[in-house]
Amino acid sequence: THAGSWYTDRPDQLDQQLTSWLAAAGPRVGAARAIVSPHAGYQYCGAVAGYAYKQIDPGSISRVILLGPSHHFSLRGCGLSTAAEFQTPLGNLRADQATTAELRATGQFEMVSLNRDEAEHSLEMQLPFLLAAMRPKSPRDFSIVPIMVGAIDPSVEAAYGAVLAPYLNDPATLFVVSSDFCHWGRRFEYTHYDKSAGRIWQSIERLDRQGMEAIETGRPDRFTQYLQQTGNTICGRHPIGVMMCAAARHGSGRFRFLNYAQSSKCNDFSDSSVSYAAGGLFVNA
Repeated sequence: THAGSWYTDRPDQLDQQLTSWLAAAGPRVGAARAIVSPHAGYQYCGAVAGYAYKQIDPGSISRVILLGPSHHFSLRGCGLSTAAEFQTPLGNLRADQATTAELRATGQFEMVSLNRDEAEHSLEMQLPFLLAAMRPKSPRDFSIVPIMVGAIDPSVEAAYGAVLAPYLNDPATLFVVSSDFCHWGRRFEYTHYDKSAGRIWQSIERLDRQGMEAIETGRPDRFTQYLQQTGNTICGRHPIGVMMCAAARHGSGRFRFLNYAQSSKCNDFSDSSVSYAAGGLFVNA
């Protein structure tokens, strides 16, 4: 539903853009078990997202679990999609209905209605990139499990992390975590400014990098403490928290951020920006 606005709906043009962003990311650092990728319009975040998706080695992957925040409605926990297939300009992706049924059977997930599913951009924005990064595999060679994550507290993040940890431990499963970083400006009701960092945009970058460092520790409590102390408006903080809790139970691997950018450089309190970061969880790294 966001094709033609947040990203082009022309398959040839979209394919060219995605291919160029993946190429510009350089060589793969390693085969990531999970990635964090932004979900803004591709004109703003496509170059950053390319660094996350470049870390995917499609060889062994047959299932992709996506975690994205709910921007449009309140969720008590996490929600599963009712859709059997997901349309993109580059082809359709099929839902892993068996895994969806397994997760639903835990009693911890609700089902998201189709209209709410279609309105949410955080998961949709990952799908064309996923198709491009999984080549030469056909869309029929793997399936997806989109999970919408509500505004849940740390204990609930840990509970979902426990449910998802066995899937993260499966080499055939990739996790894609959808998140932008700091939303700064009066329109976001967040104007944190540490003058010792320099200009406003430099203060934002310092703030974001502190958050990235907290994630890289692999300790969910460190990330929670950082969020409580700074209030940073990382919209995918709960999906990130769930992934961190799953990884902590997994017991191996290291998360590493690879790229960062801002939609614009704020120099004045009348300005606004959104930050983007890309990284991956590398097992035995």
